[in-house]
Amino acid sequence: MSRSVLLLSAVLLVAAGACESAPVDVPGPCADAFKGQLCLSAKTQGKATTEVSLVVPMASIENAPSTEGEMQWPPKPDATLEVPDAVKAGSGFTNFTMYWEAGGHPPAPFMQPHFDFHFYLVPNADRLAIDCVDSAKPAALPTGYELHDEPLPPDMAKMLGVSTLVGICVPQMGMHALPADEVAGKTPFHGDMVIGYFKGKAVFIEPMITKAMLMEKKSFDLNIPAIPGYSGAHPTVFHAVFDATKNAYTFTFSNFAPAA
Repeated sequence: MSRSVLLLSAVLLVAAGACESAPVDVPGPCADAFKGQLCLSAKTQGKATTEVSLVVPMASIENAPSTEGEMQWPPKPDATLEVPDAVKAGSGFTNFTMYWEAGGHPPAPFMQPHFDFHFYLVPNADRLAIDCVDSAKPAALPTGYELHDEPLPPDMAKMLGVSTLVGICVPQMGMHALPADEVAGKTPFHGDMVIGYFKGKAVFIEPMITKAMLMEKKSFDLNIPAIPGYSGAHPTVFHAVFDATKNAYTFTFSNFAPAA
């Protein structure tokens, strides 16, 4: 084989390898929420998922109602989205829900108007089947986290038929593991990464962020803790970038740990 043919073959092999490893944008669905549109997307490289992102426009933040509507139990999400099939296995994420908490919720530090951005690690059918009847908690929690049991006021306890939300379990959501120092704190929270559980297993990863913090229009990071006992694919980094030209945040999960 001539030298020129060998060189050409080498160039073609390098080009093919470059094409295989080039990042690929994966479009996702959008959902209306408070006069704005939340949109999911992702990036892959080869067989790996490198990013899962959610665009949150300021319109959705600014137009969130200032008062609570009629109470629904289970609460109804303000937006739901299915994660693109191409990145479910590589990211661990399956579906997304957003809840707006106009008055916040107990414990006291979380009684601030805030958004719950739930990224689920279980299929949507499993999420909908969460009924909080099983009160089992995991054998181990992320370092510095706790599953707080929240007593209910008598009128709410009578309406819901339970006296305590064990692990702050909410039907069709799950239990909410919170940073212990925030639960015991005296000052209002701003933004935390919540880990959700049901039947002792991790079911969601949730950036929980106050409206006040988002109204600052500043980029920020939230730490994703290691989740003991969880062996599925999951992100290890979360970064939120505010883009003034688009007047929107992009929440990005990255550095995905593979499924064991």
